[in-house]
Amino acid sequence: MTSQTCCQGAISRPGRPPGPDSTRRDRLSLKQCLPLIFSLLLAIPGLSADADAPRGAFKGAVDTSHPTWFKESFLDFEEDIADAAANGRRLVLYFFQDGCPYCNALVEHNFTQPDITKTMREKFDLVAINIWGDREVIQVGGQVFSEKDLAEALKIQYTPTLLFFNEQRRVVLRLNGYQPPDTFRTALEFVHTRKEATGSFTHYLEQLGTKSWSQDLISESFFISPPYDLRPGSNKPLAVFFEQPVCQACEAFHARVLNNPTVRRLITQYDVVQLGLWAKTPLITPSDDQTTARQWAETLAIGFTPTVVLFDVEGREVMRLEASFRTFHTQGILRYVLSGSYRKQPSFQRYLSAHADHLREQGYDVDIFSYDSPISRNGKLADPE
Repeated sequence: MTSQTCCQGAISRPGRPPGPDSTRRDRLSLKQCLPLIFSLLLAIPGLSADADAPRGAFKGAVDTSHPTWFKESFLDFEEDIADAAANGRRLVLYFFQDGCPYCNALVEHNFTQPDITKTMREKFDLVAINIWGDREVIQVGGQVFSEKDLAEALKIQYTPTLLFFNEQRRVVLRLNGYQPPDTFRTALEFVHTRKEATGSFTHYLEQLGTKSWSQDLISESFFISPPYDLRPGSNKPLAVFFEQPVCQACEAFHARVLNNPTVRRLITQYDVVQLGLWAKTPLITPSDDQTTARQWAETLAIGFTPTVVLFDVEGREVMRLEASFRTFHTQGILRYVLSGSYRKQPSFQRYLSAHADHLREQGYDVDIFSYDSPISRNGKLADPE
């Protein structure tokens, strides 16, 4: 795989007023050249090209063999949904890309768990879609797309992304990014037992009793204090952390990702609020609604902790970090929103590919699946601004 991969104060928000390789370049199409073009457009402050520096290494990509029990589909999704329903199953679309280490984790960590594999084979038909692929697919409603155009139309920003369909051809659950086995089991249970008929996935998680009132959330120095008036007014974008106690993924995120110097430098350029997923903490949302953390999480359909929802300075949601991301992708997501690059390049995958290519042109090594050394030079951790 190339670098085109995955892969207590009186005020709340500070500042608010009071009250592919060079040997093949000559044969690339314009669309294939987009990552290189954007790498030139998306200049990174503080980086200066060194003509004598060797091109940096690209690490962390992993090739994956998909299990043989994946459905061999003609890629007519209405037909696939009907076939699945006739056999008491439901259709799952699995969006992947070659070399994606998070896709590899789904296959080699989740799909090697006997109970998960049994549930997938008995309760679901899983169809794999390559987000850069050219196969023709027929979407629900009869529209014809290529795989990559469908991924763009559905705003697939992360791989793996899984879409679960019901018998009425509606998506009842969407998982954006890799979910570890325990969370993935819960998602499968929600869909195959038809629990969407009784409420949202967030509500289902609450009913499972996974919440804890006896322990505190993990604190960080950059979290701002209540009261939480999150309406626009600051000159910073807003990052809202939804977390819960007794959360292994939250602990790993704080200990292994948020401690990275570059991540900390980037996150402090946001106004950052931490909310308990089940808490009754009062707040005013960016859209001027008075609510509680718990109710807002339900409205936003938060189904994984930690989830970080990123808003621009106008109070519009830009994107979410809602999966088990490691350090390079977390840095990329934060930088993507901070720089405003999402306004010029709506595909985060293309942005991240261009960013990785630009770093490597400067002689930096990029490891997309490392916690500790996502960007390095001469074996030392680097923080290119």
